[in-house]
Amino acid sequence: MSDTQRLAVGDPAPAFTLPDAQGKSVSLADYAGRKVIVYFYPAASTPGCTTQACDFRDSLADLGEFGIDVIGISPDKPVKLAKFADAEGLDFPLLSDPDKTVLTQWGAFGEKKLYGKVVTGVIRSTFLVDEQGTIALAQYNVRATGHVAKLRRDLALD
Repeated sequence: MSDTQRLAVGDPAPAFTLPDAQGKSVSLADYAGRKVIVYFYPAASTPGCTTQACDFRDSLADLGEFGIDVIGISPDKPVKLAKFADAEGLDFPLLSDPDKTVLTQWGAFGEKKLYGKVVTGVIRSTFLVDEQGTIALAQYNVRATGHVAKLRRDLALD
């Protein structure tokens, strides 16, 4: 497997501006001075991605108490993201990166193993960006199910 450039704790978070489900531009800079979880997922409305998104939705108030916002990014077009958000009641930004530029910059797109085969695709990944725009936590190849609970434990939020 080739080495996809991966981010590590202490790295500056790569800047981005992407359209959300309504087509409005959202930038990482919009969250300056706040902590934000940026997570990358393969496709809206698939079982694993729905589980993960709903876990974030259900934990949003608790995360907010610790001053943490959430952004989800996938290669889906805004129209698909809007349907996903409406169907699942997702009330945090879902951003569209169809050309996979941001996914690649964050190390969330590249070769991965899927059912024993090496394929190229979205690497399910989660990052915590601190108030200064630095990576405070970087997790690659995360599981969709139970990920938010594990993340809360890793961040000592429970």
